[in-house]
Amino acid sequence: METSESGLNPAASNTAAPQEPGLDRPNHNERWHELMAQIGAEIAAPLTAALERINALTSTGRIDRHGLRALREEVEAARQVGMIGQQLTRFASGRLRQSHERLQLTEVLKGVLSHRARETQARGIMLKPTLKPAEVIVDASLLFSLLNSTLDWALANAQSQIEFTIDIKNWPANARLACRFANRPFDESSNGALATAPGNLDSLTWRMIEQTAWTMGLLVDRKQEGPASTLTLEFPRTAGNEMEGVSALEINDGFSTSANSQPLAGSHVLVIASRREMRVQIRDALRNMSLIIDFVNSVEEAIGFCREGLPHAIIIEAIQSGERFALFREEISTEVPDFVFIEIVEEGTAFELSSFSGTNVARVGREVVATSLQPALMFELSKGI
Repeated sequence: METSESGLNPAASNTAAPQEPGLDRPNHNERWHELMAQIGAEIAAPLTAALERINALTSTGRIDRHGLRALREEVEAARQVGMIGQQLTRFASGRLRQSHERLQLTEVLKGVLSHRARETQARGIMLKPTLKPAEVIVDASLLFSLLNSTLDWALANAQSQIEFTIDIKNWPANARLACRFANRPFDESSNGALATAPGNLDSLTWRMIEQTAWTMGLLVDRKQEGPASTLTLEFPRTAGNEMEGVSALEINDGFSTSANSQPLAGSHVLVIASRREMRVQIRDALRNMSLIIDFVNSVEEAIGFCREGLPHAIIIEAIQSGERFALFREEISTEVPDFVFIEIVEEGTAFELSSFSGTNVARVGREVVATSLQPALMFELSKGI
């Protein structure tokens, strides 16, 4: 296991390599101040719009379905910015520990794209992957976060199609992952007048991609060619290379839980629970994991919630589990075989892994939710990385 420390590195250009923390301190501080200002602005904008809708609702007593949906999206956008801010703070703390493992980059990316297929389809975005096999040596949870952030950034900016490619450079033989998409219609830049990238490409999600990649020791390159944006991530630690300075003791075979105190920060969990006391118990158990947690009252609400995109895990109280949930679970498992389901059993102190249940559902007794739900969720989510 190796400890990596990273501050918020200066970004003088769109091409960046990892830098040692503490170098160029004025630029470091300037970048931090810029990020804080950006976080404030990106939280304030959707919350201001949400407040206007709430004021209108207060005065009229009415809100239509479109307005309610917009209100939810505005609050969700602000919450997402807050989560990114928390994650950036973790990187800036300099206490992030990485557990390096041999991972099939292609398989991990395929899993992320499969998991989020509903979301991409709902947005009318076509994914075009061209992926060659590549084994890299990185921290599993950081790779998972990086790939999801990359897809978030691309979905927020792409017009219609996102291309993902994985290949190996001729020299050095490093694995490369490229993400390419048009961020505006091609006819807008046919005369070559628009050569610069739109401002929304430099969102906090992009800052999250930069910082995660730097922390992992990756090389980051972003180019704007007409209407097309291309992000390329290069992995210097590619299995099969002669990796200078990397000993066998620094590499774990297979997944082992990262020593990072919040290895799955930013993961999205949906809780199906109708009782307030159960919701509070689950929320308290997961409080320090920096997760995005949503609650619904029934399986039917969960089905509607997941129609346009899947969370990373679903937690359900046992009284909600039945034939309808079994069908729902089967439908999701067909799309994403490793999808995480955890059932809170009404009585008992047991913790049963999904691999032992025979139904691919992990189970945690209600009496030990406070102590067992968090490790259960970490273990089950980690299996899919």
